[in-house]
Amino acid sequence: MSSQAQGDPELVVVGSCMTDLVSVSTRLPNIGETIHGHKFFIGFGGKGANQCIQAARLGAKVSMICKVGKDSFGNDYVENFIKNSVSTAFVGQAGDAATGVASIMVNNEGQNAIIIVAGANLLLDSEDLKKAAGTISRAKVMVCQLEITPAVSLEALKIAHTYGVKTIFNPAPAIPDLDPQFYIYSDVFCCNESEAEILTGFPVRCPEDAGKAGSILIKRDCKLVIVTLGAEGCVVLSAEDTTPKHIPTRKVKAVDTTLQVK
Repeated sequence: MSSQAQGDPELVVVGSCMTDLVSVSTRLPNIGETIHGHKFFIGFGGKGANQCIQAARLGAKVSMICKVGKDSFGNDYVENFIKNSVSTAFVGQAGDAATGVASIMVNNEGQNAIIIVAGANLLLDSEDLKKAAGTISRAKVMVCQLEITPAVSLEALKIAHTYGVKTIFNPAPAIPDLDPQFYIYSDVFCCNESEAEILTGFPVRCPEDAGKAGSILIKRDCKLVIVTLGAEGCVVLSAEDTTPKHIPTRKVKAVDTTLQVK
């Protein structure tokens, strides 16, 4: 598929695309129960695609490396990338798997129940990375997460590292037995408080806790760790400066943290 963005990208994202199917009702149904909802919408999601689109909207030249299905959701996703000036040169469409979807039920209090079917996301493989190696080598930064096969994310980090490209790794969704090589090949290891807790086994309830969890990650050979804390900002520390630094943020009204808001 031809790219719509001109020139080499500054940022390459290797990751997931999910079509979110969202139903809103006053309450969540019990098992076996059918209830009426009052709102439904379809949105573009997936951690990788979200990061890619937001970087493009901030003005970066971005290329996405991913797999979607050869279906209507996949076609819509390709069009959305083009609309947002993202290179689609390495957006593959698989004929033997559907585009990844998340079926989301939300009640009026914001509580939800979600079923994710990764679909074509899990078909992204080493061959796809080899085809994109030239583009990765010319980028300034590459970003990965864990919504595709973890071994593929790790291979992407290694390829970027070989070419001296700065790597940012977002270990989400977190897995307790994360391959230790992820720490070594991530120039920036960025996780939220719940992910930090899963990875370290240390409860994270405040910035001080985040600093302690970050220190554990630094000891695993991370170069720089960022633990995000939502409304509380983030905590940053590095191998060169192991003293945790809390960076507060200004309060904002969150519209949606999972969808690409139009």
